[in-house]
Amino acid sequence: MEAKLSSVAKTLKPSPIQQLSYLAERSNAINLAEGFPDFPAPPNIKAAAVSAITSDFNQYRHVQGICDLVADKMKQMHGLDVDPVTDIAICCGQTEAFAATMFAINPGDEVILFDPCFETYETCILMAGGVPVYVALDPPYWRLDEVKLSDAFTAKTKALVLNSPHNPTGKVFNMEELQMIAGYCITKDCIVVTDEVYEHITYDNEKPHISLASLPEMQTRTIITSSLSKTYSVTGWRVGWAIGPSCIAFAIRNIHAKLTDSAPAPFQEAALTALKSPPEYYKSLRKDYEGKRDFVFKLLGDVGFQVQFMPMGSFFIFAALPDTCKLMDVEFVEELIKEAGVVAVPGCGFFHTSSEKHNRYIRFAFCKGHATLTSAAHNIQQLLDASGRLNLL
Repeated sequence: MEAKLSSVAKTLKPSPIQQLSYLAERSNAINLAEGFPDFPAPPNIKAAAVSAITSDFNQYRHVQGICDLVADKMKQMHGLDVDPVTDIAICCGQTEAFAATMFAINPGDEVILFDPCFETYETCILMAGGVPVYVALDPPYWRLDEVKLSDAFTAKTKALVLNSPHNPTGKVFNMEELQMIAGYCITKDCIVVTDEVYEHITYDNEKPHISLASLPEMQTRTIITSSLSKTYSVTGWRVGWAIGPSCIAFAIRNIHAKLTDSAPAPFQEAALTALKSPPEYYKSLRKDYEGKRDFVFKLLGDVGFQVQFMPMGSFFIFAALPDTCKLMDVEFVEELIKEAGVVAVPGCGFFHTSSEKHNRYIRFAFCKGHATLTSAAHNIQQLLDASGRLNLL
């Protein structure tokens, strides 16, 4: 029967991140692999979901109020004028919003991605018949090189994907880089698809997230994708959206309707409560995550990882194994599970360009409660040698 499968289906492999999470569950390991919070979502948001279920909002549904609130947020945060009726498509999380956007490309169209990048992007592009083209970011600070960016554009380039704040590195693209990207996309008549799920999770003096769509001439050629998941600690609710020019939003809405019909109805209702959260909520969220970031960053540096780059956003630390470590990333993660009962993600799954360093990174998620992070620290510290370094390194 395998011969009946399509060529695309045969190439798809299980997510290493999810596989490691399953392994963590089976071995009762502390999960610093998958990017989901293990602490409760805000009580008022959960109560809104319960109320929606008991009020029988349990059938196919499109909650226009989400679009209204998202449009208001775009105006407040980025000065963008978005028509909530025509310019926004509600989807089953950012993942489906991104996939539905990619299904609008033609077979053979090239899509530029910055490497390392989240694994879902490539899969969606390939399923749509597109061709991923990678531009490597330069470690350890993951800078964007203009020559590499320029060389990536061809006559077949249809779109560019920008994830900022960035998974897995925690990079936030600065204004100079955003202007560089915008300039090439305008000159080459290229669409940009952004993943902005970490838009409220930025650090260091609360520097605000900048959407590429807010730059001159970019709103008309940018599709913004985001969701409730990261900001409100509800990764399992699967409510997200795509924002773009009306003709593109219309196509995404139609693709979404053919794929899943509608996002979960009670969680759409609860989204109205989440999106009305006061400014204090977002300030507290950033402060809490900044403390977790600093705790894990110091821990990793103290035990011997190379952690030159302090994440500016998201909730991941992309730590390099020291040159003295004889283990590759996959081997290291396997040993960390066995010896310390802690699971992280080997970095090789995020890389698509060739480099001898791409199997030397480990991604740690710090979107966990205090008890989880302190337990992980305790387990890791039990493996320190006489010099105070992790004996696996």
